[in-house]
Amino acid sequence: MLNFFWVFLGGGLGSICRYGISKVMAANQFDFPFATLLANIISCLILGYLFGIALKSGLSDQAKLLWMTGFCGGFSTFSTFSLETFVLFESSQIGYALLNITGSLGICLLAIFIGIKISG
Repeated sequence: MLNFFWVFLGGGLGSICRYGISKVMAANQFDFPFATLLANIISCLILGYLFGIALKSGLSDQAKLLWMTGFCGGFSTFSTFSLETFVLFESSQIGYALLNITGSLGICLLAIFIGIKISG
């Protein structure tokens, strides 16, 4: 039962951080969903770093649940990315929609790689 607590705590912290990014970036009226992209990139960077640490020196099960499953799961969001991409398609912003798909996937994969490399 304690495992659920760690995921809950981490997810709440991650969600608060994602919400904070969206509020800070809301002052700029972008046509492109930069707040979601930024949250996903940061989350991938953190997840890659933690994955690298877990592979090399190990992380406790509680730390994995708190940070990898909870925080990174709450901080990044595939559903928001999908909705924003759908809205771009619906508003005939095909270029932005395709950029969001390819850019998000490519940059987030690169962020995972960089996070692993940073971990040593």
